[in-house]
Amino acid sequence: MSVGSMTAVREITTMLEMLPQAEQEFACEVMRKLILAWDSDFTKLTPSEDNELRLAHEQVINGEVFDDDDIDWDNLDELDLG
Repeated sequence: MSVGSMTAVREITTMLEMLPQAEQEFACEVMRKLILAWDSDFTKLTPSEDNELRLAHEQVINGEVFDDDDIDWDNLDELDLG
């Protein structure tokens, strides 16, 4: 999440906290409806999700991942990640 987005989230949270409980619930319901109108099947990526997905894709292409078979799942404390 970008700094600007974090600031907006904090600002929205502060404004919501100023409202009485009933109005908070109403505001949350309006927000849910806005989100569903924007992405009704929850398939759109937020900017931070898009960035994380691009980074993960680059790591796979560059071989910067572990194969499941190379991991000793019973002794994770001894795994050398370096």
